[in-house]
Amino acid sequence: MKTPISLQTHSRREWLKRTTCGMGLLALADLCQASATRRSPLASKPTHFHPSAKRLVFLHMRGGPSHMETFDYKPALYRHAGAPGRNRRGKNGKRRLVGNHWDWKRRGQSGLWVSDLLPHIAEHADDLCVLSGMHTDSGNHTPAMLQLHTGSFQFARPSLGSWVMYGLGTENANLPGFISLSPPIINGGAKNYGAAFLPAAYQGTAIGDIKTPIEKARIDHLTNQTLTRQEQRHQLDFIQSLNRRFAATDPSDSEIDGVIESFERGFTMQSELPQVMDLSGEPQPTLEAYGIGEGKATDNFGRQCLLTRRLVEAGVRHVEICDEFWDQHGKLKTGHGARAAATDQPIGAFLSDLKQRGLLEDTLVLWGGEFGRTPDTAKENLDGRDHNPQGYTMFLAGGGVKGGFQYGATDDLGFEAVENRMHLHDLHATLLHLMGLDHERLTYRYAGRDFRLTDVHGHIAKEIIA
Repeated sequence: MKTPISLQTHSRREWLKRTTCGMGLLALADLCQASATRRSPLASKPTHFHPSAKRLVFLHMRGGPSHMETFDYKPALYRHAGAPGRNRRGKNGKRRLVGNHWDWKRRGQSGLWVSDLLPHIAEHADDLCVLSGMHTDSGNHTPAMLQLHTGSFQFARPSLGSWVMYGLGTENANLPGFISLSPPIINGGAKNYGAAFLPAAYQGTAIGDIKTPIEKARIDHLTNQTLTRQEQRHQLDFIQSLNRRFAATDPSDSEIDGVIESFERGFTMQSELPQVMDLSGEPQPTLEAYGIGEGKATDNFGRQCLLTRRLVEAGVRHVEICDEFWDQHGKLKTGHGARAAATDQPIGAFLSDLKQRGLLEDTLVLWGGEFGRTPDTAKENLDGRDHNPQGYTMFLAGGGVKGGFQYGATDDLGFEAVENRMHLHDLHATLLHLMGLDHERLTYRYAGRDFRLTDVHGHIAKEIIA
């Protein structure tokens, strides 16, 4: 007769060590079964048609840059500086038209008008598709920013980046597919990169916030100082086996899928994201081109732009970076001047870098704010402009759009869009189209109806497609 094994012959620590292997085998068996039946929601997906762009970068100029100081040349406005402007009802009041603060030149072979406020971006005039007929529905920052990012300010909706992830998936399983660098903590906050009712796996990953220099921004718990990578994998396999069993009890609940994906993404990010975020290996000429250096006004935004180039090069599908504060109701010249001094050189270097590396042709770059600014002001010194949702400018570059091209126009003074008007819904429809997605087919059923980024609106601006 065989002698029974006595647990008393082993210490508690030794017994746990031995049984861990068995737990790992159980977890592995569960994972193998799950992998055969479950496809990651972040897996790369086919497009509706051949895309012009594979990835999207949004250079968000929070606060509302003035189109009359950047890309929308208004000689009639500048000639009539000081003349009566408009009140909110369109009648003359105490407001006066604001004149020119910077000189303008035709740039590149295309002759596109760009002001001296943005000399480095101006060097890329032949790559820019300037959208001068933009308009939106709100002149207040929070609803305007929410509509810019989600298509709606009335209800919580998925962000543009989440829709892109839902439609296309990710190109690199070791990195988040959607990253928001230094996002604002007000004006909608996390809703601007949130997934709302889409599965949680499609939410953007925030790195830092707008109040934290990007050099100091970190993703929490990205490294483990206690366990080895193999030990972490054993631990995670066991936890995920329990998560998947729980998910199987209610397949309609996507939140547990989001937890599963976040755990896996957190584990895989350890191997690649720290290296991608490390700029120390970049050549000094590259750092200087982006304006990176101690004490430089361009350092923080330059780091964001260079990090964005590294992220898209590594396969991140959508990246947004944010600058503040383009909201000059007064002190327009110094305020806009300071923001341009911080962002113009890095953006110019970013466009050059993408082009040199062959990335610009399939990377779609969007620049702009949540609205524009008025041609007039109530300030006696005529050095300020107020919020203007009726007409403003954004620009696109790369990703299959026409370069050196201006689409749409505001009236002679710049009050409102009057030609080839482009609502945010039209912009969203066009962005998705360039990414190979039909905005009318990219839907998600929630609460008994099909939702989409453009709701029941949206027209593709085919005139801007190369």
